[in-house]
Formats: sequence, C-alpha cells, structure tokens
Amino acid sequence: MTGPRDTLPHVVILGGGFGGLYAARSLRDAPVRVTVVDRQNHHLFQPLLYQVATATLSPGEIASPIRGLLGRETTVLLAEVTGVDVAGKRVLLADGELSYDSLVIATGATHSYFGHDEWAKHALGLKTIDDALEIRRRVLLAFERAERETDPLRRRELLTFVIIGAGPTGVEMAGALAEISRHSLTRDFHNIDPSQARILLLEGLPRVLPVYPEHLSEKARRSLEKLGVEVRTDTRVTHIDETGVYIGEEHIRARSIIWAAGVAASPVARSLGVELDRAGRVKVAPELTLPGHEDIFVIGDLAHFVQDGQPIPGVAPAAMQQGKHAARNILRRLRGQPMEAFRYWDRGTYAVIGRGQAVGVAFQRFESSGFSAWLAWLGIHVLFLIGFRSKLAVLINWAYSFIAFKRSARLITGPLPELVRPERAGEGPLTGRPGTGGSVRDAAAG
Repeated sequence: MTGPRDTLPHVVILGGGFGGLYAARSLRDAPVRVTVVDRQNHHLFQPLLYQVATATLSPGEIASPIRGLLGRETTVLLAEVTGVDVAGKRVLLADGELSYDSLVIATGATHSYFGHDEWAKHALGLKTIDDALEIRRRVLLAFERAERETDPLRRRELLTFVIIGAGPTGVEMAGALAEISRHSLTRDFHNIDPSQARILLLEGLPRVLPVYPEHLSEKARRSLEKLGVEVRTDTRVTHIDETGVYIGEEHIRARSIIWAAGVAASPVARSLGVELDRAGRVKVAPELTLPGHEDIFVIGDLAHFVQDGQPIPGVAPAAMQQGKHAARNILRRLRGQPMEAFRYWDRGTYAVIGRGQAVGVAFQRFESSGFSAWLAWLGIHVLFLIGFRSKLAVLINWAYSFIAFKRSARLITGPLPELVRPERAGEGPLTGRPGTGGSVRDAAAG
C-alpha cells in the first residue's frame, strides 16, 4: 500500500546518536519522508556512560528508545549498515538495501588500538552500554575476588586498575574509580581495605587533558593525585595481555584495564570512495557534504571538519549542531536554494575529575576549575539529557552520591563468575577454608 507520504523525497539517516537524532528531529515537520537506521534501538547519552561503568547511574537513565523520541512520523529500522552505494543511491544493509534521495551519515566512531586489536579483549573501551556494564562488572568483581584472596601479591593485582589515555573519558574514569575505592566501598568489606586500591592513569603525551589550556591540565592532574590516582605522562604502553600492562620493560600487573586512548571512525566511511584522514574520518565540504555529492551529508565523529585551521572536536554539541545544519541544507537543496557552510559555535567543554571538582572552558575564553566548573558541568549535562524522566533520575542519583558518598547501581550482572581459582577448587567457595564443599552457585542460591 502507498500513501501521500510515499511520494515525498526520502531522507535516510544512518545512526541514532546526537547527530542523527537532531537531524531527524529537525526534519520532523518537513515535507520529506525520514528513515533512521541504527543497529541499536536506543539513543545513548554517551558523555555520562562512564557513570554507568562506575555504578553511579543505571543504563535506563542515560538511554531512551529511538522510536519513542522520534514518534510515528519517522520510520526507524533496526539494521546493520555495511556500506553505501554512492552511484546507485542505496544504503547497503546486512539483510537488504534502502534507497534514498538524501543521505545523512552519522555512524560515529569506535575504539582504536593503534594496530593492536588483540589488546581489545584485555583492555575494554567505553562506547556502548554493553561496554559500560562489562567494565562495571569487572571493577566490582575485582573487589569481591580480592576479599577472598589470601595471596597478598594476587590481591594487589586484583586491586590495581589501569586507565590508558588521559583525555576527558580517561580522567573522568580515573576520578570516579578513586571515589569508589576511597569513599563508596570503604565499609563494605572485612578482609580488604578498598581505599588501598591502586589506580593508574597513563598518557602518552606530556600532560593530561592535552586539548585544554596547560594550567587547567595541571589543576586536573593535581586534583587526580589528591584523590589518590597515580598519573604518568609521556608513558607509552607497548603490550597488554591477561596479566597486565607493559611499559617498555616495566610490567604492571593488573586485572582491570580500561582503554580510553584512541578512536577510529566507523568502517562505513571506507565504502564512500573519498579521501579519509588518519582516523578514517571523511574530509567533508564546508556544507558538511561528501565532496562531489551534494545529496550525502557526513556529520558527527565520522566527519573531519576544519574551522579556523583546526578540526572541530568530536563532542556531543558539535554533532547536535551538525545534525541541525545538515537538515537545513537538505531542505534548502530541495527548495532549489544554495546550501550554507557550517560554522561550529563552541559553547564550552568540561571534564569532571571527582566530587565537586572539574575544569572547563566556556565560549573559548572563560576558564574555570573546582566547584564552579563542576556546577557548570552538571547543569550542561542535565540540560542536554533527553527527556524529563532521565533528567530527574540523574539529578536524584547525583544528589544521593554527593551527600552519602554512595553509588546506587553497584550490581554485578552477567554470567555467574568463577570466584575460586582452579588450583584452589578444593577450598570452600565462600570462606576459602578446606572441606566446606558445595559450589559457588549453591552458596549463592543459599
């Protein structure tokens, strides 16, 4: 069956992140058909993903179903995009294809291990809810296993956490892990002192938060060290395996390793047949279009856009603005009007370090640190959260964490872990004493 809408120009949007969502919303009342394609059914507020990984927030508080956000006017397809046939104006899916009149590509970025993809199973990145839940699981399990470990060296290994990369994600993760160990868990265990956990933040460049002004980077470093984080700059990881991290000849034994050092653009970009930058991003035209193809727009983390001699950062506000601009240019093109060049308005960037501590720069000139920057960070993130329920839930959880020094989402999910080492399988599953018998599953059930 066909209807009046079937004759309208078809705009296909790949990706339901910030760029794709804002493009779709901007076209909601326009005379076009809009189809959004994503391999997940939810929009994720990625700036707060680390708070799921560190047990402050639950996934439902920072994610919302795409269908619910866009309504019935927009078609939403759960599908895997494998490429784009530019000449044929088709999106290639794992199980079919989709034709378009205008295309917006906002498929984002994934982890980059700089040619060492084998490190991925030992050093988890943080891009999806699944990533965050697995990091949360490993972190909380490390404390549980350490509680039962009698070997001091193995206990030390379990309570060593390594974060690789000191950009905003790495700094925020390190600060949150320090607060968990120094405050949230201090009274939860009998055999270990969680505050003695060793947290290392490794950065290959000379300072943390390298895109921030130098004095703010130094303030961030001092705040991290005050929390108990061991910060190492000019430090390059040479190998990662199941035993820990290697820095040249130095071996840091650790069971929990978090990767925050690099990103690579979505592989969809390689199917477009145009020049890419070193990270695999598309070098877009000033109008955000694919060079030589005015019907294809590339936005968000997939776009390499240079403004005033510098590439704009891969942050949520940039993707939002690009999504809106791409929608405007689609409508201008359909009306026969010339498209307009994009201009990013940098309202500011902030990185939170810990409870009441942050650094940031607003409007490229107003620098702040400490409690005032933390309040600004809090307000900005609540403002951009999607939906009143999410805003309220996040505010309540933040208030609880701030006042009580507690984390409300300290749940270990996933398969029941093997808590007893094979060489000690004859010992009791909970007490560590010989002869108690039973199994971990039986003990957990009882």
